[in-house]
Amino acid sequence: MQPVRWGILSTAKIGRVKVVPGMMKSPLCDVVAVASRDETSAREMADELGIPKAYGSYEALLADPDIEAIYNPLPNHLHVPMTLKAAAAGKHVLCEKPIAVTASEAEQLRHAASKVQIMEAFMVRHHPQWHRAQELIRSGSIGELRSIQVFFSYFNVDPGNIRNKADIGGGGLLDIGCYAVVAGRYLFNAEPVRVVALVDRDPAFEVDRTTSAIMDFGAGRQLTFTVSTQAVPYQRIQVLGTKGRIEIEIPFNAPPDKPTRIFIDDGSLHGDRSAQVIEFPAVDQYQLQGEAFSHAIREAAPHVYGIEDALMNMRILDALRRSEASAGWEAVRPN
Repeated sequence: MQPVRWGILSTAKIGRVKVVPGMMKSPLCDVVAVASRDETSAREMADELGIPKAYGSYEALLADPDIEAIYNPLPNHLHVPMTLKAAAAGKHVLCEKPIAVTASEAEQLRHAASKVQIMEAFMVRHHPQWHRAQELIRSGSIGELRSIQVFFSYFNVDPGNIRNKADIGGGGLLDIGCYAVVAGRYLFNAEPVRVVALVDRDPAFEVDRTTSAIMDFGAGRQLTFTVSTQAVPYQRIQVLGTKGRIEIEIPFNAPPDKPTRIFIDDGSLHGDRSAQVIEFPAVDQYQLQGEAFSHAIREAAPHVYGIEDALMNMRILDALRRSEASAGWEAVRPN
């Protein structure tokens, strides 16, 4: 397959350290340019990673006719505006999560997505450990799926960090709570019908620093999660069925250079002594994500995680925020 020619909007750390190096491992992704509002920063990243072109404005990159696809890792409040500009320039867009700050904002992308490919960058859905967990559930290996529990946390009290700025879409729910939402939708293969949330906000930053929630997927299926931006770094997914459980050890930040593991356990022995290990060779989930999107572009086919999938994520996140305000259950509003 002819590689897709990519441009990178901004020198954001996630792009510079994780996403772009992963994409550059692939013969299907040709990263040809990076842009920043500061041309010096763009040139530094270009030199560091071996990217041929550096632009001192986002508009200059979007005007480059050699670029077919854009990776947009800008702060949350710029996801929709710059994705719309890229689409208007005829570029396909892989946009960092969350794709918007609210569902109504994300709706603006619907028309653009009929012209170009737009995908929300949940790299975890491309990792073999998630695929295997889903296969085990669908095969009935753990019986009927009843409950999923998700923990995801890190510690960040830097007032200059975008995650601690309420006016540009900061906070734990949008930054990492979205992963819990995706985990439930992916593993249950269903959508939640209602949610309830408990939120603790930082008194200075005014962003949610710890959010816990219950998501009701109907038919007795429940997901509970806690995410925090001010707790010890940790992440885990527990999946409980009627006959067994699955544990994903490093579900979100799977290392690209080391094997990963999931556990399947029939519960016959306490203390995890009956758990069996399934190990996966090291892969770079950002490389796999870039390849999946490049295939969608070259094959001119609707991507399985297109705009409607992203809109559903945002509607669920909106419901969780309404629950904070109402202190009660909130229905997930349909499309």
